[in-house]
Amino acid sequence: MTAVLALVCHLIWETTVWPSGWVQWAGVLGLGLGPVGIAFFTWDYGVKHGNIQLLGTLAYSAPLISVVLLIAAGYGEATGAVIAASVLIVLGSLIAGRVKRQPVPEPEAIH
Repeated sequence: MTAVLALVCHLIWETTVWPSGWVQWAGVLGLGLGPVGIAFFTWDYGVKHGNIQLLGTLAYSAPLISVVLLIAAGYGEATGAVIAASVLIVLGSLIAGRVKRQPVPEPEAIH
C-alpha cells in the first residue's frame, strides 16, 4: 500500500526522470540489490526475531546519522533547526528506550 501511495504522490507532484545510460541503470540495480535490499531483509529479520522495541527506537537514528554525515561531508549546515531536531530525536529515543513494556494478558479460554 505504501508503494501505491508513493506512486500516486509521485505522479501528482513530481516529474519522472529515468536513468540515462547503463551506468545509471547499474547504479539503480546496485542500490536495490545492495544497501536498500539488504536493509529490507535485515529489517524483516529484526522484526521477526529481534527486540522490536529496541529496533523501533534505533530506527529513529537513521535520519540523524544521515544529517551528521551530510554536515561532516560539507553538504549540510548545522543550523539551529537541525541541532534542535537532532536533540529531539535523541531525547525521543532515550524516552522510548526507558519505557517498560507491559506484558500482554493471556486470553481466557472459552468453554
